[in-house]
Amino acid sequence: MAETMSTGVDDSPEPAPTPTHSTTQLPAKSKRKKNLLVFTLIVLAIAAVTLWLYVTQWRYQVSTEDAYVSGNQVQINAQISGTVTAIGVNDTDMVKAGQTLVALDQADNGLALETAKAQLRTAIRQYKTQTASIQQADVNISQAQTAMNEVQSQIESAKIALLAAQSDYQRRAALMASQAVSQEEVQHAADTVKKAQAQLDAAVAKQATARSAVVTAQAQRNVTVANLGKNDVLSQPAVQTAMANIQTAWLNLNRTQIVAPIDGQIAKRGVQLGQKISAGTPLMVIVPLHDLWVDANFKESQIKDIHLGQAVNLTSDIYGKEVVYHGKVIGLSAGTGSAFSVLPAQNATGNWIKVTQRLPVRIALDSKELQQHPLRVGLSMHAELDSRDQQGKPQVATATASNKPVAQLQPQVDMSGATKIIQQIIQQNQS
Repeated sequence: MAETMSTGVDDSPEPAPTPTHSTTQLPAKSKRKKNLLVFTLIVLAIAAVTLWLYVTQWRYQVSTEDAYVSGNQVQINAQISGTVTAIGVNDTDMVKAGQTLVALDQADNGLALETAKAQLRTAIRQYKTQTASIQQADVNISQAQTAMNEVQSQIESAKIALLAAQSDYQRRAALMASQAVSQEEVQHAADTVKKAQAQLDAAVAKQATARSAVVTAQAQRNVTVANLGKNDVLSQPAVQTAMANIQTAWLNLNRTQIVAPIDGQIAKRGVQLGQKISAGTPLMVIVPLHDLWVDANFKESQIKDIHLGQAVNLTSDIYGKEVVYHGKVIGLSAGTGSAFSVLPAQNATGNWIKVTQRLPVRIALDSKELQQHPLRVGLSMHAELDSRDQQGKPQVATATASNKPVAQLQPQVDMSGATKIIQQIIQQNQS
């Protein structure tokens, strides 16, 4: 009975509580909220940084991918006709100014130079002959003048003799009336007068002949002097023509050696060995890679932010963004690309659709950067500038163009050799 009696109190251990569904989801919700908060903060941070970059930098940046490297393409043409005997370069070769590119046959031009030399020698000898003719004419004039002076003396003597004979005749004729003299003596006196008159007439005629000789000699001298011109061999037309022929022949002979007028790289070589070429035939192109620029085509809505002298950052596809070129705006084109195209748009006909136009902007490159990282004509570039940079000049420059040439080639032929040849021929043939 004692064993069955119950005290009313349950002394058995209590069972462990069973976890409910709500208590297991609390940590997961808290983690998701935390992750969502972190993500939201990251998005807000990115948005804030993006907004800050836009407000402070991006909205002021004017850029274009429509930009390409440009440069001068120096066309090498033949200046005379001839046959190609040697070619010194190929495409992609780098050349220096003065280096021989193509050689032509020199035979014809060498003969032309020798012919011109002979012409100069002949002209100088003709000048010497004409000079001697003038000297001979002076001698003839002097001799004729001397003869005329002698005749004048004879005339004076004949006049005196005539007067004496006339006086003697008159005296004897007066005495004959008184029979102081004979008729024979009077007749002899009359004959003496006639003889003296004849001598005077002969002297006068001789004077006319002598005077005519003087005039003729003077006229001959004047003609020779007129033909000779100035008494200077270099002023003679024939000599000047021969000198010009020597210079022309020398020039053509030197032009058989076609040399590079500028440093650069060879491109578009079309000449072949043995080819018969004429003056003006294109042979090849030299591109001076040290003098390149970039033509960037900006949209018309971007042009208002571009000024002359404005700094530009450029990158190329061949070097990537690691290499940045620091350029400068040096000019804006006078018109858009479509305005100067072969077939410009005719917007006055048919349906019209507005298309944003692009204006070419020329950008100069830094020569040192270009030397460190060479570029080639036609390569793509990315151009970017800051519109806040207003240090440059207005888009339309008010200053006139400089008188200095934009590009200039050095003279390819030294004419001192022709001058030396001319001087030698003159010295040899004047002695």
